[in-house]
Amino acid sequence: YDHLANVLTKVLDEQPRDVVDIIENISKDVKGAQFQRKMDTLRDEHEILPAFEAAEKRKALFLKANGEGNEEQEEEIGESLLPNVMETAFYFEQAGIGLSKDESYHIFLALKKLITVQPIQTCRFWGKILGLEMNYIIAEAQYLEGEEEEEEETEEEEVTEEGGKEMDEVEEEDEEKGKEDEPPKSTYKPPPVIPKELNGTGTNKYVYFVCNEPGKPWMKLPPVTPAQIVCARKIKKFFTGRLDAPIVSFPPFPGNEANYLRAQIARISAGTQVSPVGFYQFGEEEGDNEDEEGGRDTYEENPDFQPLSVAELMDSLSTWVHHTQSILKQGRCIWLNPSQKSKEEEEEEEEEEEEEKEEEPDEVQQEVGPPLLTPLSEDEGIQNIPAWTAQPSTNLIPQYAIAILQSNRWPGAYAFATGRRFDNIYIGWGHKYSPENHSPTLPPPAQAEYPSGPEITETTDPTLEEELAFKAAKEEALASAEEEEDKEDSEDDEEDDDD
Repeated sequence: YDHLANVLTKVLDEQPRDVVDIIENISKDVKGAQFQRKMDTLRDEHEILPAFEAAEKRKALFLKANGEGNEEQEEEIGESLLPNVMETAFYFEQAGIGLSKDESYHIFLALKKLITVQPIQTCRFWGKILGLEMNYIIAEAQYLEGEEEEEEETEEEEVTEEGGKEMDEVEEEDEEKGKEDEPPKSTYKPPPVIPKELNGTGTNKYVYFVCNEPGKPWMKLPPVTPAQIVCARKIKKFFTGRLDAPIVSFPPFPGNEANYLRAQIARISAGTQVSPVGFYQFGEEEGDNEDEEGGRDTYEENPDFQPLSVAELMDSLSTWVHHTQSILKQGRCIWLNPSQKSKEEEEEEEEEEEEEKEEEPDEVQQEVGPPLLTPLSEDEGIQNIPAWTAQPSTNLIPQYAIAILQSNRWPGAYAFATGRRFDNIYIGWGHKYSPENHSPTLPPPAQAEYPSGPEITETTDPTLEEELAFKAAKEEALASAEEEEDKEDSEDDEEDDDD
C-alpha cells in the first residue's frame, strides 16, 4: 500500500504524459529512491551500526576503574587469580575449538573486571552455552574464605525470623478458635525434602557467574538443589538467554532458567572436567578421615608430576581421570539418608510413635558413586559409541601436536593437555547426547478417589431386545390401566341410571 501511494503521489506531482506506458518505470524509480540518501541536508545522517553498538558495550572493558592503577597490584592479581584466557584459547585453537580471538580477549577483560568487583579466590572461564535469543558466557569462581559464610548466615537469620513470626501467628489463631471443629487431616505424607549441599562442597563447590556478552554485568547463579538436578535429567529445554524465563515442562521444574542453567552446569562439570593422571593427588593428612566417611572429596596438585607424552595420552583413556565428584541419583555428590531427620522427629513426638512406626518404609540403601580421580576408561559408552574420543591436534606435524579429548556424552566438552598444561572448556547447547529422540515422561496414573463397590457401580446400558420388551410391558400396563378406568366409568353410569 505504501509503495502504491508513493507511485500515485509522484504521478500527481509530475503529471507525465502516457502514464500507463511508463508506470513500470515510475515504480522502479520509487523503489530505488528508498535506498538513496537525502541530498537536501547539510550534514550526513548519523547511522548506528551493530558494530558501533557492540563497541559501546565493550568500551567499559578497556577503561580502568581507578585511573592508571598500580602495576604491581595488577601483576599480583594476574598471577594469582586471573587465568590466561588467551593462552588457553591458543591451545584449543590448534584443534579448531574455541571462540574468535576478539571474543576471547573481551572475555579475558570481563573476567578481570569480575575479579575486581567480587571477593574471589580463583576464577576460570568455564565455557559458553548457546541460547535461542542470547548466549551465556560462564565464569567458574571460588569465594575467599569467610565471604560466602556471611551470606549463608544472613539468609538463615531471615528464614528463622520469618518462621518464628509464622509460628506465633499460628498459635494465636489456635487459641482464638478454641474448641471449633477441626477439618479432616490428609493421611498423605510427602517424601522428605533432600537439602542442598553446603556452599564450597559437592555440587555447590564453585560459584558461577554468567553474562550474555562481554561488557554486560555479571549475574551470580543461585546454588543448585538436588530436586533441580533430578528434574533436569528428565527434561530437555533450550535456553533463551534470559535468566528469569520460566521453564514450562513436565515434570514441573522447581525454578526458572537461572536454576535450570545452574543444574546443567553442575551435570556437565561432573561428567567432563578431566585431567592427566598423576597431576592431582589426595592429601595424606585427610586420607583416613575421608575413607571413614565413604570417599575423598579433596585433592591437591602433585609437585612431582611427570608429564605424559602426547602418544601416551591418546593411546589409552586410563591416562585421564575425573577431578570433579560425580553426582548420585539423589542429586548430591555426598549421599544423605532421607529418613534420618524423620526418625529424630518421631522420638520427640511420643504420642504418634506407634502409628508412624507401623507406616515406616524400608531402610533406603546408600548410594555410592565412582570415587574421585577415577580413570576415563571406566566410563560407560553410549550403545556402540565410546564415552570419549582422544586425538592429536594435527597429524601433519606430530612432534608439535597436543592431545585433544572430546566428550561424546556431552557434545561441546573438550580438554587438551601438553606438558604440565591442561584445561577444560564447554561450548554447546547444554544438552546430553541421546541416540534416541527425547520423549517426555508420561504423567502418573490417576489415584483412586474411593473404593469401588456394588452400591456405586453404574448399570450397563440395556440391549435392543431389553428396550423393546420394556416398551411392550409399558404399553400393556397403560392398556390395562385404560380398561380399568373404562370399567369404572361404565359402572358409575349404571348406578346413576338405577337411581
